[in-house]
This record gives sequence, structure tokens and C-alpha cells, in this order.
Amino acid sequence: MRNAVALLFACLALVTPSAVPAETLEDVVRDLEAAYSRVTDLRAEFTQTAFNKSLNQTIPAQGTVYLKKGGRLRWEYTEPTPQEIVSDGRKLWVYTPALNQVNVGDAPEALAGPAGSFLAGLGRLRAEFDVRFLNLAQPKDDGGNWVLDLTPKQPLPTLARLILAVDAKTWELRTAVVYDQFENTVTMRFAKVAINSSLPDQLFTFVTPKGVATVPLR
Repeated sequence: MRNAVALLFACLALVTPSAVPAETLEDVVRDLEAAYSRVTDLRAEFTQTAFNKSLNQTIPAQGTVYLKKGGRLRWEYTEPTPQEIVSDGRKLWVYTPALNQVNVGDAPEALAGPAGSFLAGLGRLRAEFDVRFLNLAQPKDDGGNWVLDLTPKQPLPTLARLILAVDAKTWELRTAVVYDQFENTVTMRFAKVAINSSLPDQLFTFVTPKGVATVPLR
């Protein structure tokens, strides 16, 4: 299974721009919280690069992600191999067609925190993370995006650090980089983002196809 829990921390989308341009860190955090407090669900296409530091190995991937408040998620990978990671906030399914099996288990405890409730978590950024600019002397990157360095107040093995680059006008996420405790990284880039499109709850449950083996998730 791909690092499913780590991926949950990279779930961001396009939001409504602030009426007053942010300038200070406090302004950026305030406006980001205000924007994401209005987001209930999102759909986006993504590209992903996972880097394993100990193996010096990089694995690219891509697909579509669906998220909804309450720890509900659906990651549909098309490359490098098809795979679906689905959760209704209580159960977690990992379906790998090439293996003709689906792994099923209770959703990780992390889903109850900023992982599963990430849309809500960005609405209370200061409660969940210690926040600073990645570069205080130059808080925007070359593309004019604010770059934030977040440290979770309750770190997990899969989330030790999160770096976000967000559009200074629209608050659209450009890049999200997740670090685990071993400094492995997952870098996500999003496109064709749709927010608050009333995604149905049925999207976040998994019906096992006929003939597919069910295996406990470990």
C-alpha cells in the first residue's frame, strides 16, 4: 500500500480569494483559515513524487483525489499501477486490481486528527500546527506564492513536517511536501480542482467486486 496516511495531509484545493491582500504571516494564516473554513469537499487531479531517502529512490504517480470533511477520502491512482484508497472515516479500503484483492480495516486513528479532517484542519491552522514562513527573508517563491513551513503540534510517524506553497491571490495550493519522521517525502501537485461540488457520500464507500479477495489491513 502506498503511504496512504501521509497522503491524507496533502489534501488541499482552490478556495475563494481574500478581499484584502495578506502581507504578514498573521495575515496569511488568518486568510488561509478563513478560506478553508468554507470548503466542505473537493475533487482534483494530482501528480505525486514519493522519495525514499534510505533507498535514494523516487517513484512518480498520478490520479484523481476526492475529499470530504469527516475523514472521507478517495484516491484513485492511474499510474504507475491502478489502485484505489477509500475511506468513509470509519473503514479504510485499499484495492489493488493487479493483486485481485482489497485490504480492509479500521480507518487509522490519524483520520480523527488533522489527517482525515484536513479540510477542517486548515480552517484552524494555528490550533493544529506551528506555522512559519519557510524563508523569513523571502516569504514568497519565484512564482509569487506564499511558502509556509508547518510543524504538527502532535507529530505522527507519517507527518513530521508539511511545506505548502499557496497562491497569494486565490489561495490555490501549488505544492504540498510531506515529510515523515525518516525524512522521506511525498510531493503533491494539484490541477483541475473543484470545490464544494456536493460529492455524494456513496463515493467514499467501497463495494468489493465479485471474485476479489478480501484481506485484513495490517
